[in-house]
Amino acid sequence: MSTLSPKSKNSMMKTLWPAVVLIAVMTTGVQAQGKKRVERAADLPRFSYPVSGKVEQLVRDDAAFAKFGADVRRDTESVLAQYEIADKSVERQMLSVLAQLDYLEGKYDDALKRTEQIRALQEKPADKLLSGMQLRAMVAASKASGNNPSSAAWQKAVSDAVTAELTAMPYDVVSNDVKSLKSRMETTGETLILGGVREVLQTTADKTGALSSDLAPRVVGARYGLLLNLPLKRTLVDTYATYLAANRVDKPEIWSVRNVELAPGFQFAPVRIAVWDSGTETALFPKQVVRDAAGKPAVIGFDKFGNPANTELQMIAPELQGRLPMMRARTKGFSDLRSNVDSPEATEVKLYLSSLKPDEYKSAIEEISLAGNYGHGTHVGGIAMAGNPYASLVIARIEFNHKLLPEPCPSREYAERDARNMQTYVDFMKANSVRVVNMSWSGDVRGFESALEMCGIGKDPAERKTLAREYFDMEKNSLLRAFQSAPDILFVAAAGNANVDASFNETVPAGLSLPNLITVGAVDHAGDEAAFTSYGPTVVVHANGYQVDSYMVGSGGGRVALSGTSMSAPQVTNLAGKMLAVNPRLKPAQLIAIMRETAEKTADGRRILIHPANAVAAAQKRRA
Repeated sequence: MSTLSPKSKNSMMKTLWPAVVLIAVMTTGVQAQGKKRVERAADLPRFSYPVSGKVEQLVRDDAAFAKFGADVRRDTESVLAQYEIADKSVERQMLSVLAQLDYLEGKYDDALKRTEQIRALQEKPADKLLSGMQLRAMVAASKASGNNPSSAAWQKAVSDAVTAELTAMPYDVVSNDVKSLKSRMETTGETLILGGVREVLQTTADKTGALSSDLAPRVVGARYGLLLNLPLKRTLVDTYATYLAANRVDKPEIWSVRNVELAPGFQFAPVRIAVWDSGTETALFPKQVVRDAAGKPAVIGFDKFGNPANTELQMIAPELQGRLPMMRARTKGFSDLRSNVDSPEATEVKLYLSSLKPDEYKSAIEEISLAGNYGHGTHVGGIAMAGNPYASLVIARIEFNHKLLPEPCPSREYAERDARNMQTYVDFMKANSVRVVNMSWSGDVRGFESALEMCGIGKDPAERKTLAREYFDMEKNSLLRAFQSAPDILFVAAAGNANVDASFNETVPAGLSLPNLITVGAVDHAGDEAAFTSYGPTVVVHANGYQVDSYMVGSGGGRVALSGTSMSAPQVTNLAGKMLAVNPRLKPAQLIAIMRETAEKTADGRRILIHPANAVAAAQKRRA
């Protein structure tokens, strides 16, 4: 995995960057044309699709899928007809499902119309250019030579059409996205396409007898992937590789000239930074760890069940200890794939994932997720502490679920326990005089609802919706109170990697608005908006979150480059720590104001790029 962030956990604060799904929204008004206006991704109609027998049969069998697809189409079209949705990403997701159904049903002209509708809703430059490219190429090939994905003529026609579109695009705008497309195709295989169907959707259907409108699009996507993406794998990998090789142009790098490092030996103030994450390897910061009265690192932690677990790193089962070196190598392999680096580790990852046997899927994906979770906090910590000898580290450890299914399942007791723990975390930070806290995690109410469905809890979607709202609000409100109880601490949140409006999606903490909270979006090393980054009114600054180099856990100081808003948030945490070192009197609201005043707004108005050197200089000037 590229480790954009850890796998999700069912508690709100540990539900990390959920997969893009068909999400519903809440009605709050009426549009002039008669459509109801919806302002948040919580409550539009839920739909339920009865499933008996094997979900995989729905994917593979023409007649079974035709009935299932028609039901999904009917309900999706009804939502688009009745509601004006405040966040364009939701509408894009729904239209994408319909475009896949159109193509699978041979409605090529309808599919093309959908791609243009989706393109019109795209907000990021690369998305506008690349949106619908593969589908348009397949439509052109099918119209020219018939819909036969296995034929050489059809595949060549697709390759030619994709190449023609790419050649006309500015390489510096689309290169990161093309590298990502290539890496996704390189790792795809039948087991990866159907693994979630067999292990997640089937298990859910066995418990509930149905799939909700959150999960149903995964059936459509699996059929589309099996019948179309898989046959095109080699063709598209070669096409993308040829394009990238022909355009080996390095984008300009803007961050090194903006960076500032504090030299030791000056009369700067010590500043304590908490990394609230999956754990941080303290041996990598031998002189920069806050210690308790007994000389042990200052650590507070709870496991995924909400029980105290005050260890700096997650405890790994003995049978997996010996596999950690291999897990670290695969982390590097995923990173290299994303950067289009042809390394031995990348080659191994491609071969491993694309050739998985069905009975290997569950353990393979869970192990990859565990590796990402295990090293996440150490990587984040390395970014937060870099170049600041006056900073010292406090560890607040949470534990992310790495299983395909929720563990534990949501419950009132568990939500109450997690709500109490949030205040306990912040109280520990206050007791240790922490000034800045990094939070590269998030959750939302839909994460609770999906977890309830996968656990078979609730008699129907309406009951799950009610329970999810209760549990989510319980934890969200506790987190708000905890933040408010620490007005002198700056809390730094990652925007999220779902390419959605964090406020519309009710993402916590990213969608919250408080004077001592700042939310950070991601750009690349040239300052271009990352394809994955979420956005919205609370995302007020952007920092580098693409292939950021930092420590790899358990490697004795080895490093790896990872991507995500998980990596952009600690850039701001790092900056805040340096600003407090040169001017410890600054309050959170002042830190945020200086960052925003010294940042550079891009011409399109979408990105506000931090300028660490200018911000630190401004902070120091205010001390005089």
